[in-house]
Amino acid sequence: MDTPNNASNDRRRKIGFAILGVIVLVGAIAWFARWFLISSHYQSTDDAYISSDLVQITSEIPGTVLAVRVDDTQSVERGTALVELDPADARVAANSAEAQLARAVRNVRGLFAQRDQLQAQIAQRESDVKRAQDDVSRREGLLSDGAVSGEELSHVRDALTASRAALDGARQQLNATEAQISGTTIETHPQVLDAEAAVRNVALTLHRTQLRAPVAGVIVKRSVEVGQRVAAGAPLMGLVPLDDVWVDANFKEVQLRYIRVGQPVSLHADLYGSHVEYHGKVAGLSAGSGSAFALLPAQNASGNWIKIVQRIPVRIVIDPQDLKDHPLRVGLSMSVEVNVQDASGPLVATQVRSTPLPTQASAGDDPDVEQRIRDIVVQNAGHTPQGSLARAVAVTGR
Repeated sequence: MDTPNNASNDRRRKIGFAILGVIVLVGAIAWFARWFLISSHYQSTDDAYISSDLVQITSEIPGTVLAVRVDDTQSVERGTALVELDPADARVAANSAEAQLARAVRNVRGLFAQRDQLQAQIAQRESDVKRAQDDVSRREGLLSDGAVSGEELSHVRDALTASRAALDGARQQLNATEAQISGTTIETHPQVLDAEAAVRNVALTLHRTQLRAPVAGVIVKRSVEVGQRVAAGAPLMGLVPLDDVWVDANFKEVQLRYIRVGQPVSLHADLYGSHVEYHGKVAGLSAGSGSAFALLPAQNASGNWIKIVQRIPVRIVIDPQDLKDHPLRVGLSMSVEVNVQDASGPLVATQVRSTPLPTQASAGDDPDVEQRIRDIVVQNAGHTPQGSLARAVAVTGR
């Protein structure tokens, strides 16, 4: 028979279990409500890292390094001098090319003068032929009267034949000269244009002895030293534009069901801790998992197979102002949380960057080079070549 104390203890125990059950039930309901109302609208991962472009600085020509202006970890602006190659060979080649251009202009100028000379010769030869024909006609009329001998008539006929041959030779020479200059002027002649192209080519070579930063960023992996002989295309250093980094977040494939391009993202960097929050958006989803693009991709059709949940890289762009306030470095870890509540965006991105990819200005069409070419043509042509002047104005805008 239970005592009053045992009955009281059982009652308290039942009440305690009931309270505990209520607490567990309330907690479960609260957790489910939070998941349904809040957590189900977010996908998160800490398998995320900072990535960026790596601009390789290479030489377009072989040469000997005279100076290295920067070092690793140094921040540079676009156009900053990085490496200087020995320009001696390029300067010698430039002087030779300019001399060849002057020689070409003079040669073509001589062809035009030769044409004028040959036209004058043809006029003289035509006059000689007419005079010889007149001599033959007069002597043929006097031959029957015995006023001239047959020998004299034979001589003037030979002179007429020689005059006609000289006229034909002059005309052939004129045709040969016309074939070289027909339809051209001094400044548009192929020889002159070819020489101008050679001047531009060596000017490019001279320009390429100065290696400058194509974009603003931080120098990394510098391997070039003063006095080193570098080959064309050899990597000398890298340049990382830290103002245009992004995050590659590797989500599990089961998390990608509602992730869309354009969804808002909140990020935290281990570098600054949880009190610094970055804002961004989903820019695009990779075309495949990391293992699919590995050097040696897995061959699941052979041997034993174990299913492994794959991860897909998702690119996330960060607010530029956040990057300016708290700069990041390539390779740093990030914690990422994507708000997937609005799943109306596309699955495939048509444009990932809001700003264009970095571009480098062309070394061609240098106004100073065009001015130098124009001066050489003018100095050696004997007159102001209108065609060359028009081309120079079109290039320089002056």
